[in-house]
Amino acid sequence: MNYSSLAFSDATKKLQEKFGSRANYARMEKQSYVEGLTENEIEFISLRDEFYMSTMGENGYPYIQFRGGPAGFLKVLDDKRIGFIDFRGNMQYITAGNLATNNKAALFLMDYPGQTRLKIYAEAQIVELKDDQALFSRLNLTDYKFKPERMMVFTIKAYSWNCPQHITPRYTLKEVEEIFESQQLHIASLEAELKTLKAKNAK
Repeated sequence: MNYSSLAFSDATKKLQEKFGSRANYARMEKQSYVEGLTENEIEFISLRDEFYMSTMGENGYPYIQFRGGPAGFLKVLDDKRIGFIDFRGNMQYITAGNLATNNKAALFLMDYPGQTRLKIYAEAQIVELKDDQALFSRLNLTDYKFKPERMMVFTIKAYSWNCPQHITPRYTLKEVEEIFESQQLHIASLEAELKTLKAKNAK
């Protein structure tokens, strides 16, 4: 898998030449071949609770869709395939329609607190629920209410980690609560101690 070989078109390379980055990226192209997902990517993907997916419509315009769910809803099937259950949403079916005529997709996975992003080029396959019960069992989610419509499986063609520059750290409510949990426990302990002291002094 070589992300640069897919991402760097002739036009892109000309711009790199013009602005002085081509030599560095040419060296990177020769050194960046990776065969499948490593443990690092597998762990990162398994912890995501959201990602962005880009597809191309018949009209030639790209479409970007946000997909979210509980952490781990995007599952690693093996070192070259990931997939998820497509939940019932607003029923526009733009992504599904695009994939019906062009199966190429790009995924963008973000870790805002860690200021990290993983970019993936993939070929997508839509799998109907009735056609592969074994796959559904692997992708199924527990303790999460959703209405499944179909499954999407992505065969990864290339991926790349992007630089953290300009990524603003953002945190979910759960993450904020976890960060302040120890402080809250400490405050509760101090309040209990203060209450005890006040009770003693009141006697």
